[in-house]
Amino acid sequence: MSDSPVSLTLPPAGYADWLADLKTRIHTAQQRATLAVNRELVLLYWHIGRDILTRQADQGWGAKVIERLAQDLRSAFPEMKGFSRANLMYMRAFAQAWPDADTVQQAVGQLPWGHNLVLLTRLKDPLQRLAYAQSALAHGWSRNVLNIHIETRLLERTGTATTNFDARLPKPYSDLARESLKDPYRFDFLGLTEEAQEREIETALVRHVTDFLLKLGAGFAFVGRQVLLEVGGEDFFIGLLFYHLKLRCYVVIELKGGPFKPEHLGQLGFYLTAVDRQMKAEHDSPTIGLLLCKSRNKVVAEYALGDKSQPMGIAEYKLAQSLPAEFETSLPSIEQIERELTKDDEP
Repeated sequence: MSDSPVSLTLPPAGYADWLADLKTRIHTAQQRATLAVNRELVLLYWHIGRDILTRQADQGWGAKVIERLAQDLRSAFPEMKGFSRANLMYMRAFAQAWPDADTVQQAVGQLPWGHNLVLLTRLKDPLQRLAYAQSALAHGWSRNVLNIHIETRLLERTGTATTNFDARLPKPYSDLARESLKDPYRFDFLGLTEEAQEREIETALVRHVTDFLLKLGAGFAFVGRQVLLEVGGEDFFIGLLFYHLKLRCYVVIELKGGPFKPEHLGQLGFYLTAVDRQMKAEHDSPTIGLLLCKSRNKVVAEYALGDKSQPMGIAEYKLAQSLPAEFETSLPSIEQIERELTKDDEP
């Protein structure tokens, strides 16, 4: 007796859950395989670069050997891209930038080669390169996002806002909260002039909320703009309200179109109290306030925060920012590198 065909309309009990589990395991295996291939490729590039450095130093080989090596490798492995003269030069520079194999295996080796080229061409300091590499891994930054964060000096601005978190929040929560804020915040993507008013900036930030969240950093989720809170029969509106997924708390952001004044914290504190009493859930941490102003005197800000019992931070925002001088370099951009690699790898 032949087996009856399997019904496609009535799967057996438990099939859907089993299929979902299989899909998850397959996706996970694919991701691990991709990461493993990437690590092996980057490590191979590092070894090639180190060999070039060693032989040039020990045996006095000149730069022309790289051009010959490119031709020979492409002839031996015509199906593989990445053996152009330009890319071999970057392998050499990569090995020179990371002389320790452990660092390559544990940090930058887990990033795609394109990410490593961004780190190599945009940053000169090894500690900066490593810090951005670790952040790219931790937050899953794409190459374009990594490039943006380097150009806007994200890590150099992280944790530099004036806050009272150390005194008002328990450790390590206070450290995480402080590292979640920056100073200054770059809003050059809005295309607004310095004369823009508070509401105009708020409107533009909400219109570009994806870019705004990128500027705020990992963990921020947008709740709303001009959020209504009724207190004592009166209506009050919070400028911008967010929820931080790692800190597990609401974050109230208030914009001030001029310089910081101590009285600004009174209004911010009122909003924090209202959110804590009306919106904060039992499992949520205390609401944090961030005051963004066009400029601030750091000493005045520290004095103003000194007697505040609620966790608050004060930072500046910039509506336009030119590329920092240290990034105005003769090194080629990642786009130029890609064009060179594509041109050289064409048959």
